This record gives sequence, structure tokens and C-alpha cells, in this order.
Amino acid sequence: MLKRLSAVAAVLVLLPGAALAHGPSRLKVTETIEIAAPADKVWARLAKFDDASWIPAVAKTIGTGGSAVGATRVLTLKGEGAPTVEEELTKIDAEAKTLTYKITKVDPKVLPVNNYSSTIKVSGDASKSTVEWKAGFYRGYPNNDPPPELNDEASEAAVKGLYTATLAELKKSLEAK
Repeated sequence: MLKRLSAVAAVLVLLPGAALAHGPSRLKVTETIEIAAPADKVWARLAKFDDASWIPAVAKTIGTGGSAVGATRVLTLKGEGAPTVEEELTKIDAEAKTLTYKITKVDPKVLPVNNYSSTIKVSGDASKSTVEWKAGFYRGYPNNDPPPELNDEASEAAVKGLYTATLAELKKSLEAK
């Protein structure tokens, strides 16, 4: 009986430490926008994985593999030092108008994320569309006690800001034509 109580006491003492040792949680961001343009037209713009010119922060895209699963692209961003982001297309379904990609290399100072995966889905009809862009990722600093620029809030804000600005520009460019 004494051994059993000692074992239970040891477990109870160790549990709080185990909870504190837990690393960061996976974060999620979803942004959606309505566009007064046919879904096929919107999908045609987004489905070209090797052309990310629709993203305002991108100065240049170098892609290999077109829009097939396994295709890669290097996005050179606008701004000082011309930082880059490397991505890989992991899934595409033209019929469902959905594509999924992951970031394979990024400096957390450029985009404060780790293990980032994203899906873009277009739905709608011949007159209007809805674009949903969602991501799952970990903050830019993988350990406990991150600096403010790499914490959960900074990571979520960076992705949300990128998605909001990009979708607004996409809407503007597609509705103007």
C-alpha cells in the first residue's frame, strides 16, 4: 500500500513539469473573400503554382514542375535584401478547385512560421466566387519563451496580414478586368 501511494505521489509531482515542457501548439489562420468574378476565372489565376505574381509581396517566382504535385517554387519577395521563400505543391484538385502547398524553407525573420502548410480553395459559379485560404503552422520560435517577434501572436498576425492584403489585391485585380 505504501509503495502504491509513493508511486501516485511521484506521478503527481511530475505532472506539472510535464505540462510546462510542452512546446508550442499548432496555429491556424483562415481568411475568406468574395470576388465578383467567375470561379473558373479565379481558379485559373490561382492554379498556376509556378506563377505567384498575384501575391503583392512577391517580386519574382521561379518554379519547376508547373502545377503538378511535387512542383516547387522560389518566391523572391519585395524589399531589402530580396528575401526568398521556398514552397512545394503537395496536392491539387482542379475539379474541386483546391491546392495545398507547404513552405520548405523560410527565414523566420521574413515570415515567423515553422512547419507551415496551406490550402487555397475556390468555390462559386459563373458570376461570383469565394476564395478560402487557410494555413496551419507553428510559431517562428519552436522552443518555450519565444521573443515577441517570433511568438504565437506575431506568427498569426503575419500570416493573417499576408492573407488579408493578398486576397484584397486579388479581388481588386479580378474585378477590374
